[in-house]
Amino acid sequence: MTILYSVIIFSILIFVHELGHFAVAKATGIKVEEFALGMGPAILKKTRGETQYSLRIFPVGGFCAMEGEDEDSEDERAFNNKPFFVKAGVLVAGSAMNLLLAVLILSCIVLYFGTPTTTLDKINLDSPAAVAGISEGDRVSYINNVKINEWEDVSSAINSGDSKAIKIEVIRDGEVIVKDITPVEEDGRMIIGITPTFQKNPVYAVKYGALATWEMGGKMVDVIGQLFTGEVSTKELMGPLGIVNAVGDSAQYGFIYVAQLAALISLNLAIVNMLPIPALDGGRILLLFIRKMTGKIISDEVEGKIHLVGFALLIGLMVYVTYQDVLRIF
Repeated sequence: MTILYSVIIFSILIFVHELGHFAVAKATGIKVEEFALGMGPAILKKTRGETQYSLRIFPVGGFCAMEGEDEDSEDERAFNNKPFFVKAGVLVAGSAMNLLLAVLILSCIVLYFGTPTTTLDKINLDSPAAVAGISEGDRVSYINNVKINEWEDVSSAINSGDSKAIKIEVIRDGEVIVKDITPVEEDGRMIIGITPTFQKNPVYAVKYGALATWEMGGKMVDVIGQLFTGEVSTKELMGPLGIVNAVGDSAQYGFIYVAQLAALISLNLAIVNMLPIPALDGGRILLLFIRKMTGKIISDEVEGKIHLVGFALLIGLMVYVTYQDVLRIF
């Protein structure tokens, strides 16, 4: 199952990434020579129009081969002959698709579990809320005269003070009921012993999925910055072998955990791929910008060689992180 999950995750993430490049390239009139899923020798090929679509023997990876992507081309529809913003759009599209995939996966997870409402499901026995007369089915409308719109507002209001009494207003069968409740501390936070009901609302699921993606993305950017400042060791980096091991660990707890890890990897791919490093899309965009500012000082051929060097360095990094994965696992 670990191998199966890993192959599925890598295949989907890379396919979605390359699909982003492919879709924008086609939409902007760039000549796409081949769109492939997998790597190695092709086992299935089909040509439609000017593009060959292929399925390759190793189901991990894929590519979108465009005319003039890494070399000079006289074709007016070649990648290298398109305006700056068109080329940049094609390059950004891959990471954008991985970002959207992360939001989609996390939104589906939120929808599966549901989102908390302001209507109460359970009241803990002998809790401050139970003692005050709060009942199941009550809908919290105000706390300390502040309107409650979602469950996060309830948590924030209860934890806004220490053990001071709060005035909570609930709606019960259309009747407004006001109670004074003194929160108690448990595990470092203030509680009154209430649990919300959950609803499966697609709109809220997308909202919370996007918020979760934003929070994870912020943490990833912080860690990347700490790598450059030395606050985080490069020994903490994880390569494909480490990811497969993490997939195996997640699979022990169920599909939802694997899906959450897939969202994390997809977001990581989106962010890392935008770093200004040659061979990555971020590095390609940086060189595009430099060429736009400096004219033809850097030719398409020279840019291709720069990316080739960057690719070699990335392979070296991959070997290093794989070695660290082996040490960490075994």
